[in-house]
Amino acid sequence: MSQKKINTVILQVIKNHYSSIMIQIKSFAFNPFSENTYVLYNENKDAFIIDPGNFGEDETKILVDFIAENQLEVKNIILTHAHIDHVLGLQTVYDRFQIPVLMHETEKEILERNPMDAQRFGFFFRPFSGEIHFLKEGETINLGEDFLKILHVPGHSPGHIALHHEAQKFVISGDVLFEESIGRTDLYKGNHKQLLESIRTKLFVLDAETKVFNGHGNPTNIGFERQHNPFF
Repeated sequence: MSQKKINTVILQVIKNHYSSIMIQIKSFAFNPFSENTYVLYNENKDAFIIDPGNFGEDETKILVDFIAENQLEVKNIILTHAHIDHVLGLQTVYDRFQIPVLMHETEKEILERNPMDAQRFGFFFRPFSGEIHFLKEGETINLGEDFLKILHVPGHSPGHIALHHEAQKFVISGDVLFEESIGRTDLYKGNHKQLLESIRTKLFVLDAETKVFNGHGNPTNIGFERQHNPFF
């Protein structure tokens, strides 16, 4: 076999190996706000649940059945932020899996306000009770051998974070950056100027091919938003 063919075989083996260990991303549009809940998982069946917005028994069953059918072991619940549409299923998921919730410390106040915010929408929401660990800018959290970097991107909410996987070129952005849009800033402790700065300095500096999985609506990518987002 020629050296060229040997190199081709080696590259294919590397490519196949990389493909086999890639993080898989499953999204669910839940609750009346059409919030995107994500399950990230790897080939070893390790998983994160991000922003559990499941509302009611039917949506909870969809989420739990997916985890069971794929034999996933949920390691953590991660909150990009704690607005009520992103945590409607938080207590239910926590009670079922008994795993720590990870979020930014300055988002704790937002989480604690949810029972009051629920009253505005006409329903009851009890305060969350469970184990919480706080994340900081620049830290990484691992899912097996994969690492997600924590980006603090305030503006939509004070402790909002995004989760960036550099090698696989994706970011879980929550309600910061959307397809040709940005997150609202008229909610408690929202800040429009701060949000724009977060996007410019934390997200738009990522590789143009980076796929953006956001909190509502369709995925997009960084390169497209740099060119076409009307807020910039």
